[in-house]
Amino acid sequence: MPVEEGAKKSGEPKKFDPNFKGPIHNRGCTDIICCIFFIVAIVGYVAVGILAWTHGDPRKVIYPTDSMGQYCGQGKLEKQPLLFYFNMMKCASPMVLLEFQCPTPQVCVEKCPDQTLTLVTAFQKTKDWEYYKSYCRADPGTKSVPQILQEKLCPAYLISSKPFLQRCFPSIGKKGDVITVGDQETFDDGKTIREAKDLLAGMKNATVVMEGRQVAMKIFEDYTKSWYWILICLVIAVVLSLIFIVLLRFLAGVMVWVMILMVIIVVACGIAYCSIKYVNLKDTPGSNITLQQLGFQPDFSVYLHIRQTWLAFIIILAILEFIIILLLIFLRNRIRVAVELMKEASRAVGYVMSSLFYPIFTFFLLTIVIAYWGITAVFLSTSSEPVYKVFNETVCSHARQTCNPENYTLSAMKTDCPQSECLFAFYGGETPYHKYLILLQFYNVFLFFWCANFVTALGQMTLAGAFASYYWAPNKPGDMPAFPLCSSLGRSLRYHTGSLAFGSLILAIVQVIRVLLEYIDHKLKGAENKFAKFLLCCLKCCFWCLEKCIKFINRNAYIMVAIYGKNFCRSARDAFFLLMRNVIRVVVLDKVTDFILFLGKLLIVGLVGIFAFFFFSGQTDAFKGAAPSLHYYWVPILTVLVGTYLIAHGFFSVYAMCVDTLFLCFLEDLERNDGSPERPYLMSENLLNVLKKKNQAN
Repeated sequence: MPVEEGAKKSGEPKKFDPNFKGPIHNRGCTDIICCIFFIVAIVGYVAVGILAWTHGDPRKVIYPTDSMGQYCGQGKLEKQPLLFYFNMMKCASPMVLLEFQCPTPQVCVEKCPDQTLTLVTAFQKTKDWEYYKSYCRADPGTKSVPQILQEKLCPAYLISSKPFLQRCFPSIGKKGDVITVGDQETFDDGKTIREAKDLLAGMKNATVVMEGRQVAMKIFEDYTKSWYWILICLVIAVVLSLIFIVLLRFLAGVMVWVMILMVIIVVACGIAYCSIKYVNLKDTPGSNITLQQLGFQPDFSVYLHIRQTWLAFIIILAILEFIIILLLIFLRNRIRVAVELMKEASRAVGYVMSSLFYPIFTFFLLTIVIAYWGITAVFLSTSSEPVYKVFNETVCSHARQTCNPENYTLSAMKTDCPQSECLFAFYGGETPYHKYLILLQFYNVFLFFWCANFVTALGQMTLAGAFASYYWAPNKPGDMPAFPLCSSLGRSLRYHTGSLAFGSLILAIVQVIRVLLEYIDHKLKGAENKFAKFLLCCLKCCFWCLEKCIKFINRNAYIMVAIYGKNFCRSARDAFFLLMRNVIRVVVLDKVTDFILFLGKLLIVGLVGIFAFFFFSGQTDAFKGAAPSLHYYWVPILTVLVGTYLIAHGFFSVYAMCVDTLFLCFLEDLERNDGSPERPYLMSENLLNVLKKKNQAN
């Protein structure tokens, strides 16, 4: 009785149907409401993009902006690409960190000043005055020095400067322990003689929002020097992946064991290499400091001179090696069945060779989705209008209030605070469009997740339909469609766009919630409420698990939709119950094959990663002449590792989808058929032998 109740809870097993020949052709459209909703959402997404492209201007994040909100190096200021600050010491104000703008007039100039002058001394010499006027906001004409300073038409002084990130910064240097500017220990600010070190505070705050750009520029420079070597490494990854796929096609059993053995060897070699480096650094001065004492360093090569770094590598690799060996010991008997499933998958891929190139199509669609999201996000974030605020050197009741630069000189604010200026502060706006910008950004993120998941789901359903047509064909390839991949793609788009949109929508909602939780966690990092942190941590963990579960359910639901043509909910239920009725096989067989495929990815990433490390780091004499000189050699190495993993994942994802599809078909085959002449099993003879089953002779 309990067995029967358990069977009912997991649904009724599939019954034999003599007319069933694999993916059915007479099917109707599924989840039409969700399909309509998805189309409307896409139309709205396009409208948001057009709105953003109409109002946005990416120049706001690329070029510096003067006090009037004009872009240096653009339009009528095309020949003035650099930004000059009238008084760099005003940048020491905390307001710089709050509003990213120094409370001092700023102008776009052709080149940074290479002389140190004051307005008073320059005004007395015609040649110096002509040079000085190129750094004024407007032509002072015949006005006197006091008038010029009162109206802030020109800076009170010029300091010898150098361009940095399109801005002019004083040429700070050192003479022994003394700070200098333009080789001088002091400078005249038009009022008093000041020490050069007084400029440091202003420079520090002025660059605090640009330090990231400096690192980014070095990284970009590294990419320009190493991009072709990165491409060569990625081509090697493609070749290795193709070789593995071809070898799996003909030598699946041998390749699986070779793959497992090579992963163990590669990890062991990593442990040996790290151990040698750890021992060699024993007597090196400074190598015994801890990572905590060293802190964060943008140049990762510094960490390689610390013994503790190599010790951490040894521990991580040893744990990984132990886990792999332990899993192999416990799963050695089940790997035989998984190998047969891999062989069957290899045969299926051999009959549908075009499936190996389908990830390129998925990658192309994902690139379009990511590019559209990124461009729309940039245009939305730059679609604000310039906001001007009152800046004053002394206490003023109108300080930081918004103002209009066109009529500010005649306003009451200027009358109350004669020394104040109406300067550009930041980008914002008060129109309804600007008020709802945050909602448009949220819509952009949500549709990005929805569309990206839809593209992934389309690939899964297309591959599932193609491989299912292979499994259920009694005579292969005679009973298979001429172009199984194209036929499956056509069925998926024609009949099941709604089901794809439905599954993608559920996953997108969970992913957006996870993004919001990460945002809240970032905002609460400085909070002391431990209960709030604990609750947030629990929520993040729960939604991570929920996302994994939904991905698993969606994947199997798409397989059932591809085979039977039912709606998403019905297919998800059928797939779930089918797996629950065979839960032991799911845990053992399906996950073992996933583990084997993961080892394949790990092996390819490891081989290419080791080559990239020795090449770009210059650790081997053989590559020292060919390797480019880089600021951060870890930049191309990380790029190669990520790119190699994505390439390997793209190729092996076809195998993974093939295994999952054949696994569900295999379970259906066991329930539908019994091996009799009337109901023969459709699985391969080798798989039947491993399962100790056979088809009876007619």
